[in-house]
Amino acid sequence: MEKKTEYVYSPGLGREMCIKAYGHYGISILFFPAFTDKCTEIEESGVIDALESQIKMGKCKIFCVDSVDSEIWFGESTNTAHTKSELHYKYDGFIEEECMNYVFAQCGGPIPVITAGASKGAYHAANMFFRRPDIFFGTMALSGDYDLSHHTKDYFDDNCYFNSPVHYIPNLNDSYWLTFLYSRRHIYLQSGSAFDENPQNTIRLRDILDNKGIRNQSDIHGADCGHNYIFWNEQFRHLVEKRL
Repeated sequence: MEKKTEYVYSPGLGREMCIKAYGHYGISILFFPAFTDKCTEIEESGVIDALESQIKMGKCKIFCVDSVDSEIWFGESTNTAHTKSELHYKYDGFIEEECMNYVFAQCGGPIPVITAGASKGAYHAANMFFRRPDIFFGTMALSGDYDLSHHTKDYFDDNCYFNSPVHYIPNLNDSYWLTFLYSRRHIYLQSGSAFDENPQNTIRLRDILDNKGIRNQSDIHGADCGHNYIFWNEQFRHLVEKRL
C-alpha cells in the first residue's frame, strides 16, 4: 500500500498541518480524527487496516488531516469564545483551500471526495460536506453531534451558526446549494445505542434532511454498538465495500 505524509502550510492558521495519504487510486475519502487533533489517529485506531483490501484494490484512496479541536470548542482551551470562533473559521478555510488543493494535486485534478469521521470527526465531516457540497460528493458521519451550540455554551455568532448543521440546513433555501445537495447520493449517518452514544443527534439531523428532501441513508444500531473504533471501523468497512 502506498503511504505518504506531507505537511501543508496554512496561511490562515499560521502553521503547518499534517496530511497522510494511503493508496494509489479510487474514490478519495477525507478522514477527520475523533478524539485528538492528529491525523495519525486514523491509522493508529485501525481504520486503515479495516479498509486495507479496498485501498489495495484501488477502490478508495484515503486522506487523513489534522484538526484544531483542542483549541476551539472541543477541548479545554483557555482561548476566548471569539478567538475559538475565528480559529474555527480559519480551519474551515484550510480544509476548503489548502487541504483540498493538496488532495486534488495528489489525484491529478479535481475528483470526487467524500468526507468521513466519527465523534468529533463526524461533526467535521458532515459540516464540511453540507457547507460545501460543490466540493464534496458525500459524507460518512458516525456518532456525531451536529449542534455546535452544545459546545459553545452561551456564545453563538454568525460563524457558529454557519458551522452548526442543525441550524443552517433548515434555513437553506438557495437553489444553487440545494441543487448540489439534492444530487448527492452518498450521505451516510450512523450511531450506536450503547450507554456512551447519543443516537438522538443522528436522528435529529436525519429528520432535518428528510424534511428538506435531501436523500440520506441513516442507521441506528443496537445497544452493543458504542462510541469506539470497534464499532466505527466495522461500519466504515461496510460503507466502503457495499455503498460506495
